[in-house]
Amino acid sequence: MAATVTIRRAGDRAVTRTSWLHSRHSFSFGDHYDPDNTHHGLLLVNNDDIVEPGKGFDTHPHRDMEIVTWVLQGELAHRDSAGNHGVVYPGLAQRMSAGSGILHSEKNHSFTEPVHFVQMWVIPDETGIMPGYQQHEIDDAALNGRLVTVASGIPGHDAAITLHNRNAALHAARLRPGDAVALPAAPYLHVFVAKGRLDLEGAGILDEGDAVRFTDTDGRRLEADAASEVLIWEMRAQLGG
Repeated sequence: MAATVTIRRAGDRAVTRTSWLHSRHSFSFGDHYDPDNTHHGLLLVNNDDIVEPGKGFDTHPHRDMEIVTWVLQGELAHRDSAGNHGVVYPGLAQRMSAGSGILHSEKNHSFTEPVHFVQMWVIPDETGIMPGYQQHEIDDAALNGRLVTVASGIPGHDAAITLHNRNAALHAARLRPGDAVALPAAPYLHVFVAKGRLDLEGAGILDEGDAVRFTDTDGRRLEADAASEVLIWEMRAQLGG
């Protein structure tokens, strides 16, 4: 496989707007379908959502999906038909395995402030598994200036939460100006600038909301130009591969 680097700018994402939701989609989602933009590697959904105070997604179904939620600002209340409930906040990693079928709702926990979060979906290795839920808090100090493995199913990874996919892992970092990290080397990599401004070695500046899709990555350097937060999917396979 030839190495490629494809930059997808924030302004090119499809957008869903309602009275309470501003959602920006990195891939085809809902009414926004583009046959040339359905996934990268194993990543099917990378939604960048802002939900107004006291509002949110009413109870709805999912099936056979690993759903990872990462809150950037505010608090998101989760409740599902398996009896799991809680409030997700910055630094708390959350994964819901929809498995054989689950209902859940996601609401802004605050009635005064919006909540901003990124929700990401990958398909599990096996369909029809028992629905599940996991959350784990990651210490702020661990996230500052380095990559932390938030969620992974890759054997040997020490991750905050597990994924039912042995070829996928999510890493995160909060970077101050001048901080730099080396990207994982992998057959497929997806880098999303959740906050701030970054300089990618050999490619230039990435602004908030920009994403980069790599194949056959070589561990190049990513440096912060401003206070930033980055989400990186390392994937060792692709859908159908």
